[in-house]
Amino acid sequence: MQRLIILPFIPTQPTNGIMSATPLIAVLLALSSLAYWLGRNRAFAVAKRPGGVRLHSRPGYHGMLVALWCLLPALAIFATWHFFSDNLLSAYAVQSFSAAHGELSQARIELLLNDLRNLIHGTYFNREIDPALQEAADRYLAMRQTANVALAVVVLSAAILASTWAYWRINPALRARNQVERAVKIGLTLCSTIAVFTTLGIVLSIIFESILFFQHVPFFDFLFGLKWSPQMAIRADQAGSSGSFGAVPVLAGTFLISAIAMAIAVPFGLFSAIYLSEYAGPVFRKIVKPMLEILAGVPTVVYGFFAALVIAPSIRNLGAGLGLPVASESALAAGLVMGVMIIPFVSSLSDDIINAVPQTLRDGSLALGATQSETIKNVVIPAALPGIVGSILLAVSRAIGETMIVVMAAGLAANLTINPLQAVTTVTVQIVTLLVGDQEFDSPKTLAAFALGMLLFVVTLALNVIALYVVRKYREEYE
Repeated sequence: MQRLIILPFIPTQPTNGIMSATPLIAVLLALSSLAYWLGRNRAFAVAKRPGGVRLHSRPGYHGMLVALWCLLPALAIFATWHFFSDNLLSAYAVQSFSAAHGELSQARIELLLNDLRNLIHGTYFNREIDPALQEAADRYLAMRQTANVALAVVVLSAAILASTWAYWRINPALRARNQVERAVKIGLTLCSTIAVFTTLGIVLSIIFESILFFQHVPFFDFLFGLKWSPQMAIRADQAGSSGSFGAVPVLAGTFLISAIAMAIAVPFGLFSAIYLSEYAGPVFRKIVKPMLEILAGVPTVVYGFFAALVIAPSIRNLGAGLGLPVASESALAAGLVMGVMIIPFVSSLSDDIINAVPQTLRDGSLALGATQSETIKNVVIPAALPGIVGSILLAVSRAIGETMIVVMAAGLAANLTINPLQAVTTVTVQIVTLLVGDQEFDSPKTLAAFALGMLLFVVTLALNVIALYVVRKYREEYE
């Protein structure tokens, strides 16, 4: 007989292993600290033996080597278990369900595993629970508890045995420094490799989904189409069963709002940086620079509220007074507020770069008779050009990737226009809009988000290439 429950199943212990993992990792860190102290003391003791034998490495390196042997093997075992444990325990728990219901298909097993995980994590909201499924969940929890105890024993044993072995290996000829530096180098290489593969995985995932999209929509229709209306009907006999996926209006809106934002951020940010670094006194600089940087810490939703409630109505009223048709949501309102938001990205980074220019260059220019403004124009700015271009690129990326301000101040209409008084939309806003709803994930409407992401990636890459060319052509090199 099936059991009737009102509340979802709530396990007595967390099944993701986080609560049990935290004290175990804390114990490992404490053991590694103890291992460092013991290894360092043993190195001192070896060095003080009669005969005055000199250690190859300093005692600190010997302590670090023992600590690494204590920590790394144990963490490897811990990470390996947590990577495979869920699948192993789920397969073991499903055996009890299979025994009650007989042979199961692969689709049924996948559905059962999904229900099992929801039941274990307390997100299974069906009122009736199959007793066999409940039994499988109980079996899973019991095995998880046993596995956590066994894991703690194995991990701590590995840490103690490995550190003991490293402790007794300490001798004057042991090249502890070389081994520690090799371990650190391997760790740094792994970190950089993970970063590279993460980037590669992101790009490949976008490319794969974009290819699926272009199987439904021709590439050139997407790239050069002048109408964007991605609404798709659920059934083919409904009206509007095929959408329009021309990306030109979306891309034009992105460039229009970004251009308005950069027209505000670049001159104000760059001139602020020049004044703060070259003209302002230390007291004024100490007050104004933190105030500028506060703008970067304001949440974007606050800027969006400000744009929607203050800037957009002001522009609309001003346009009405001048006899100009202004939409309630306009690219100008979003661009102005976005430009104010990204001023600190230009001013703060440019200020740091300009301050990094050697003072000897300024002194040499002034000694040759140049004025301060001529020195800034002909010496300081060319020397700081790579960093300034980098700050502008960062600001452009921030403007292109902004979503909240555009949603609240520019709207969702994909209008192909260069009129800043009209409502437009951007690539990022459309990506968010396309991924929200009840449309199938493999439908052209949903896949269009990945195609837009790939287009945005290519555009950003092209901007970076152009910026590198400009920097290499115009920058001044000094010995």
